[in-house]
Amino acid sequence: MKIWMLLIACLFYTFSVSAQDIFRVTVRSRSTTQALPGVSVTPTGGRGVVTNDSGQAVISELSAGKHTIQFSSIGYEPFTLTVTLPDTGWHEVLLTAVHKEMEEVTVLASTRNNQRIENSPLKVEVLGKEEMNEENAIKPGNIASILGDVSGIQIQQSSAVSGNSNVRIQGLDGRYTQILRDGMPLFDGFSGGFGIMQIPPLDLKQVELIKGSASTLYGGGAIGGLINLISKRPGYEQEGMFTLNQSTLKESNFNAYVAKRNKKVGYNFFGGVTHQGAVDVNDDSFSDVPKTDAVVLHPRFFIYPDSKTTIALGYTGTFETRNGGDMQVIKGNKDAVHQFFEKNKTDRHTGDLLVDRTIGNGNRLELKASVTSFDREINTNVHHFKGNQLNYFTEASILIPREKYSFVAGVNATGDRFKVLPSDPVLLTNFDNNTVGAFAQGTFNLPVNTTLEAGIRTDHHNNYGNFVLPRIALFHRFNEQWATRLGVGFGYKAPNPLAVQTVDYPIQEIQPLPAGIQAEKSIGYNAEVNFKTELSNESTLFINHAFFLTQINNPVIATEEAAGPVTFNNAGSHILTRGFDTYAQLKLGAWELYAGYTYTIAERKYLKDNQFMPLTPRNRMAFVLVYEIEGTWRFGLEGSYTGTQYRDGDSKTPDYLFTALMVERKLGKKISLVANCENLLDYRQSRHETLYTGSISDPTFKPLWAPIDGRVINCSLRWNWGAK
Repeated sequence: MKIWMLLIACLFYTFSVSAQDIFRVTVRSRSTTQALPGVSVTPTGGRGVVTNDSGQAVISELSAGKHTIQFSSIGYEPFTLTVTLPDTGWHEVLLTAVHKEMEEVTVLASTRNNQRIENSPLKVEVLGKEEMNEENAIKPGNIASILGDVSGIQIQQSSAVSGNSNVRIQGLDGRYTQILRDGMPLFDGFSGGFGIMQIPPLDLKQVELIKGSASTLYGGGAIGGLINLISKRPGYEQEGMFTLNQSTLKESNFNAYVAKRNKKVGYNFFGGVTHQGAVDVNDDSFSDVPKTDAVVLHPRFFIYPDSKTTIALGYTGTFETRNGGDMQVIKGNKDAVHQFFEKNKTDRHTGDLLVDRTIGNGNRLELKASVTSFDREINTNVHHFKGNQLNYFTEASILIPREKYSFVAGVNATGDRFKVLPSDPVLLTNFDNNTVGAFAQGTFNLPVNTTLEAGIRTDHHNNYGNFVLPRIALFHRFNEQWATRLGVGFGYKAPNPLAVQTVDYPIQEIQPLPAGIQAEKSIGYNAEVNFKTELSNESTLFINHAFFLTQINNPVIATEEAAGPVTFNNAGSHILTRGFDTYAQLKLGAWELYAGYTYTIAERKYLKDNQFMPLTPRNRMAFVLVYEIEGTWRFGLEGSYTGTQYRDGDSKTPDYLFTALMVERKLGKKISLVANCENLLDYRQSRHETLYTGSISDPTFKPLWAPIDGRVINCSLRWNWGAK
């Protein structure tokens, strides 16, 4: 009997040791709560491991009892944790950054496979938290300016009256750029009006840019590329920032952001107010900058049931009124001659839900959903219109990360419904678009420092049928300095009469889509080479040279009659855009330099003559030079050169240079004073030609190819009251 009891005790002890000597941990950044890959996790006297892309690590060769675990990673303070095993739960460790936030957020982008940017076959460029904070002091109202500083991206103002603008990538129209917020579609069709003009930089952690086809993972519309706006998340330390701004162009801004979390719940809140007075810069009696009043509210609430689950609920409300046209009418002095005006009132309400759950073996489940209701009311001296667009999006996906491969797959549904509300008659009628799709992608770490990525998406559109969008990409690192990427992907764009155009057409002149119109289909290629080197401990150089080619078949083109409606039809052939994009980033101690050059040939092959894409410069350069005296001063000089552009009709515009200068004085860690001058040379389109034809009572405005608002000086006060 004693022998049997001894055997049972031994078996029980053996089982306990083998089954309960596992240590599990998730490592995150204390300030951003973002998972940290590549962190060394080492038990005293034992063999260490490194956290995976989800910030998780498992050590299974520990004995029962107390253990001291060391955590270390470049850019973070070391951390020591004492645990007692056996312990079947997951631990959470928060590391504190010792360098700037910029170094934290650009290690990983919010790509679906959570790979490091530098080794990802999908090229992602990131404007980080440091750039967002700086832009908040320079242009606190929206992010249009900072996007225009990136090579290969052009901000095209489409209306002199309303000031509306859209984002063009690699020479393609704005409708081929997909804009996301935390991976969910934001602006398209009717709701695309004033899209990027209503996103303040203080509300963002970072902006991710993908140039070229990205439709396989993000939906058919990402033909030219996409912009993913990543919202801030609360950290364990109290965060708060306020900004006051005033410009010589009669613009006033007040932005506020606060955030905090504990173990189970958290919150953040952004609120912004903008007032812009109407300004006639060139004294032609019409506003070059419309009178604008805007309010943006963005609260989010976070729940953390355990260390592996995050639930985020958010609401965004954007309320804006823009009034442009005849200055005398704007001031309330309308008469028989001074009649023209255009007043836009927009209300945008968005609710969103995000559930992120880590399950066994580091696998990650994610659920996203958003609903947006967008109302726009347009009043002119001849017409009144009001419409609503309802957008919805929902997606469920799983990420399976492994050492030698990762796999992501998901299903989603997206759609919009446009409805004409009671107003003056228009040619347009109510319409809707609904798409259900599924996607899958595998990323494989091959021998000799090579990564292969292959994916496919299938979509079914209620009006235009089925689409299959494959994509394949390859990344190879020759050594620590040299690497290359190659890729090809397919895309499509469903026709929409209210899609973003180079010119904003009067809505009462837009015809419904004709029967039989087809979706646009695209194929895009990219190839690039990267070089990086460390010149010294505080000096680095990175150079990227990329080639691109995109062909869009059956492009939907707008035809505007001399005095009639605007119609849409498929062209007989295709659009072809090709060229190369080169940029360099250099850091030399306190100096930082970004310089980029883009060469673009964009052609409408469906035309016999004058195939050039209008208002698309063949040559464009941009640079940003920054010098910082740590903790006291920061100086910035930026500029861009835009080469000649063709107008419709074979005439050319002049080339021009745009420059800006910024000076920041830091008063400790909490307060900064910023003075900034945009358009130092005061270059304006109106210096070369009148901005309209016709009479002052019935003007027709020309397409815009250069700034029209002239030199602007602004001063801002930024108070970071959460800083220590």
